[in-house]
Amino acid sequence: MTATTTVAAPAAPDEAAAPRAVGVRRRWTEHGLLFIAPFLLVYALFLIWPLASGVGMSLSSDNISGAGGEFIGFDNYAEALRDPNVWSSMWNTVWFTILSTVPLVLTGMVLALLAHHLRVVQWLWRLSWFAPFLLPSGVVGLLFLWVIFPSDFGFADQLLASFGLHPGIGWLTDERYAMLSIVLATVWWTVGFNFLLYLAALQSIPQHLYEAAELDGAGARQRLLRITLPMLRRTTGVVVVLQVLASLKIFDQVYIMTGGGPDASTRPILQYVYQAGFTGYRIGYASAVSYIFFALIVIVSLVQLRLSRRNGEECK
Repeated sequence: MTATTTVAAPAAPDEAAAPRAVGVRRRWTEHGLLFIAPFLLVYALFLIWPLASGVGMSLSSDNISGAGGEFIGFDNYAEALRDPNVWSSMWNTVWFTILSTVPLVLTGMVLALLAHHLRVVQWLWRLSWFAPFLLPSGVVGLLFLWVIFPSDFGFADQLLASFGLHPGIGWLTDERYAMLSIVLATVWWTVGFNFLLYLAALQSIPQHLYEAAELDGAGARQRLLRITLPMLRRTTGVVVVLQVLASLKIFDQVYIMTGGGPDASTRPILQYVYQAGFTGYRIGYASAVSYIFFALIVIVSLVQLRLSRRNGEECK
């Protein structure tokens, strides 16, 4: 007696593939992958691929003319770390960030407090303080060129001369005043954004807190110090983070107003990257410098994130 084994016939290719395809489509739909696929494609095309391509260029001797392109490892990074122009430009960027962040945060808060408590033509005050933020950087740069340059002829010097003062200050040609002039233009131009964030935060503070404090005999100064400023702590953290990151990326107003001078005293790191890549034609070296600057921004962001989390835990 012989035993017979029955072997099941293999499923048809179409019958086996159909449930698998349905399962894949179901997973894509359940997890939302099908809906975010267009964004992922654009994100990879315009961010991931340029980042990866930039890393490759920083490790090569790429030239804007098409010559070179040989793999040289970390030679560009080693040269950039020894380049005094990199460190001077980096310091100019950090110095501008230090000079601009504090007045931008404080001025935005003060303007928001004034606009929040004004009872006459509030819309006009809000529009006048926010309107400069809508101007392009080219317009702001040319406007301040007309206001403060050249010396003894610009609007600022003429205004001072009308009061009997003849300073003869080289607003954009003297190393002592060039960076301060750029900071002044930047504060006037961008403070409207911080003003808007603070104004929204002020409007979200519950009014009953002020009413209860007033019934307890708290004056305006006490209400400001005990209620308003503590309630604005989170907004201040956000404003500082955004302002520092924006100031580190300065380029437009410096390039228009001073061109990085005098004697490269106002040249930011992004302008040096531009000059190395598009004036010196060294795309590989410019990519290496830009990634060193990118590392600095990442470090600053991580430190600020750590500080903001600590402040958030203290507020709880």
